[in-house]
Amino acid sequence: MEKRSGRPGRLARALPAVALFLLGCAENYPQTTLDPRGDFARLVDQLFSTTLIWAVVVFVLVEGALLVAIWKFRGRPDDPAPKQVHGNTTLEIVWTAIPAFILVMIAIPTVKTIFRTSDYATGEDVVQIEVIGHQWWWEFRYTDLGVVTANEMHVPVNKTVNLRMTTVDVLHSFWVPQFAAKRDVFPRRHNPMWFKAEVTGTFPGQCAEFCGIQHATMGFITVVETQEEFDAWVARERVGSPLVDAGQVAVDTTAPPDSVEIKGRELFAGAGGCIGCHAMVGTPMAGIAQMRGPNLTHFGSRKTMVGAWLENTPENLTRWLSNPDSVKQGTLMVLPRQLTADEVAMLVAYLRSHQ
Repeated sequence: MEKRSGRPGRLARALPAVALFLLGCAENYPQTTLDPRGDFARLVDQLFSTTLIWAVVVFVLVEGALLVAIWKFRGRPDDPAPKQVHGNTTLEIVWTAIPAFILVMIAIPTVKTIFRTSDYATGEDVVQIEVIGHQWWWEFRYTDLGVVTANEMHVPVNKTVNLRMTTVDVLHSFWVPQFAAKRDVFPRRHNPMWFKAEVTGTFPGQCAEFCGIQHATMGFITVVETQEEFDAWVARERVGSPLVDAGQVAVDTTAPPDSVEIKGRELFAGAGGCIGCHAMVGTPMAGIAQMRGPNLTHFGSRKTMVGAWLENTPENLTRWLSNPDSVKQGTLMVLPRQLTADEVAMLVAYLRSHQ
């Protein structure tokens, strides 16, 4: 019987490793830390580069010495028994001093970076944001500006942002890869973080600490805008905000009484049970700042939903309201009863109308 070559099998086993390597080299990976777009992230990237350089030096020295030793002192058939060596003071001093020097050269920039990034930024022109982690979504409260939103953090470009972070349930970790490092957030205490975004655009963020069954879908997006765009966003979000005038905003009476939006509002505040967990402008719970679920005022203007897991489209919202657990298993959003298709359509129209 002809013996078959094992080369195709070895090649097939190597393909996954090659694919993973190529994915790691991708330039447009959305959560890369190798393309810093802010001052905080640049400090961390510089520290990483410094540590990598010294690691390469150590690798070359150690592996070079190993290869020389393997070649120079390789065994031969007629070799006598090796001479027993009990120590060399000079050599021991050298191989102790070199690692100590390398550690000092790594420790100095590390300690400097830790001190520069471990506290709040100061200054009058700093945007203050409170970040609150929930299972499994992020809440952003601009207390000085009177804005409350969820899963979308808007910041002006080239302006320092202060984050004061905590959580209402379990341990989470706030991570916006291209602007800052990871920072754990704990119940009943606050951790600081700051950064200044240098480019405009939309950038993904993620919870980086395992926090339950839907940890992987606890994301958010950072929307970096010009100062004019940011000011316009703040002005729009302040309307109906529980930090400003939510209880004073008049209900829209221009829609026909039998319109889908009006029926959706009635369902939201009544039999649908939404008002038990969510604040919304024009409802009895509009002025409540702390609710179990996200504040849904201006929900229709948000780009994402369900912890930035889904694009905010009518189709995705219909799926979510029809059966939340089928979209995000273990979600804490529990419907009081199964909604009919007509009721879901009413709520979709109502929520999407809130721009």
